[in-house]
Amino acid sequence: MKLTKLISLILSLIMLITLVACAAKSGEEGVIGDQDVGKPYPNQSEKVPSSVTNSSAAGNNVSNPDVDYSFSADMEWEEGVMEEPAEAPDAVMPQPPEGEVGDVNVGVAENPFIKTQDNNTSSFSADVDTASYAYFRKLVNSGYSFSDLKYSGTSFRTEEFINYFKYDVNTPAENELFGVYTSITPCPWNVESLLLRVTLQAEKAVNENGNNLVFLIDVSGSMGSSDKLPLLKRAFSYLVDNLTDKDTISIVTYSGREQVVLEGCSGNKKTEIMNAINSLSASGSTNGEAGLKKAYQIAESFMIEGGNNRIIMASDGDLNVGISSVEELKSFISDKRDQGVYLSVLGFGSGNYRDSMMETIADNGNGVYYYIDGESEAEKVFATDLLGTLYTVAEDVKLQLEFNSELIDSYRLIGYENRVMSNEDFDNDKKDAGEVGASHQVTVCYEIKLAAYENDKSPVSPFVTLRVRYKNPGEPLSLLNEYYVTNLESTPSEDEKFLTAVIETCMLLRNSEYIANTSLLDIANALDALDLSEYPERAEFRELINTLITREQ
Repeated sequence: MKLTKLISLILSLIMLITLVACAAKSGEEGVIGDQDVGKPYPNQSEKVPSSVTNSSAAGNNVSNPDVDYSFSADMEWEEGVMEEPAEAPDAVMPQPPEGEVGDVNVGVAENPFIKTQDNNTSSFSADVDTASYAYFRKLVNSGYSFSDLKYSGTSFRTEEFINYFKYDVNTPAENELFGVYTSITPCPWNVESLLLRVTLQAEKAVNENGNNLVFLIDVSGSMGSSDKLPLLKRAFSYLVDNLTDKDTISIVTYSGREQVVLEGCSGNKKTEIMNAINSLSASGSTNGEAGLKKAYQIAESFMIEGGNNRIIMASDGDLNVGISSVEELKSFISDKRDQGVYLSVLGFGSGNYRDSMMETIADNGNGVYYYIDGESEAEKVFATDLLGTLYTVAEDVKLQLEFNSELIDSYRLIGYENRVMSNEDFDNDKKDAGEVGASHQVTVCYEIKLAAYENDKSPVSPFVTLRVRYKNPGEPLSLLNEYYVTNLESTPSEDEKFLTAVIETCMLLRNSEYIANTSLLDIANALDALDLSEYPERAEFRELINTLITREQ
């Protein structure tokens, strides 16, 4: 009996020693129970591509690409509990589609073909955002391959690729706000289809009353990398050069708390504005609720009647605004929008980037969503767009196309998946839609299939009736313009050839079921046949495609 107790005591001592040793080892490796605390929280759906791992040797400055720094949907930063990393990797793919993150749709499936006999009318809200294309460019320039990009291809919004580029369009007719261009040409990726293109060009209005701009700037720790807060500081110099005494500039920052850095400063005090911007530094956690409320308070106190009253949020997208739900955030921003203060968004960097949240904020704030991927985009947005095109000339802009069911068998809207609305909402002036600024363009494309009709007879009615409904700023009732598409063109223009290359790239990224056998090489060959010498942004797109082809070889 004593021997049994002795053996039991010895075994207990051995087990105790083993447990102590394991605990010590776990402490060294940062493991408590089953939770790995020595590393950032993993996102199980994230894929870190091998091309980024390899690209670090080429000087792309990718910080530990094997670690996922993305922001998990169920995780919040709490002041004093957890701080964000001071340096995020240069390029981490957006989260792949998982249905929904909170209340924000991610990776929306592309629009299907619809039979005109079932529904011959398509309605949707206008969109002039360009963020998806700039983010795509950022990822390509950071070393990603096309195979890597296709992994999260549905996160790229086709309409934002299309609308990044400008196309030829008619000037507005007398007493009309938009110039309109329409065409129906052969579809290059499907010989059985045609491509319908509609481009709207807003008038070049002059903002005579000035700008009341409140910059709400994220200065949390994750904004410290060179492509975030430092890039924002450089970008501000382009803005300041174009300010006048009619403009009012305020700056509110947020991290663990909000801070008013500049309030109601006249635009002609350029040195004071730049000193305020250059004084910013990144540290701490992210909580923007108080900052957001303070920014609206300041914007309302310096309201310019008939001017551009706007909050411009600059962030890397790792946004915890403190409001309890996405729906509550939408409601808060929408209410302020109806009071005349709009909210636009500037996205910077990657790693923690939450693209869907940024787009949602801009959409509900009657604003535009830009992504600043480098110096040239910073100059384009800050020197031109913030003071020019962000001056709203049309509110709640909706488009509706009615397809002649005798002439058109079916149609498919390309892009705008999260902008589609019911046909009833098109006529409902209480239904919010997109805003269009001075000189903005909106381009929309449909893939259409003709019905069987006698080609030797001219149609007695148009192929498509286009309706554009919009409100003049501040007006409760909308105006309606109608246009008609009556002709089929046998040869696409240079614009349409380039446009189809952009669309085909998006279809390949999204693994579209409609793309057939088109390849990146086909797209590159089509671009090589175009004279892009006078179009630097189009030429840059061609270089991006060539870069991706090289990486796939």
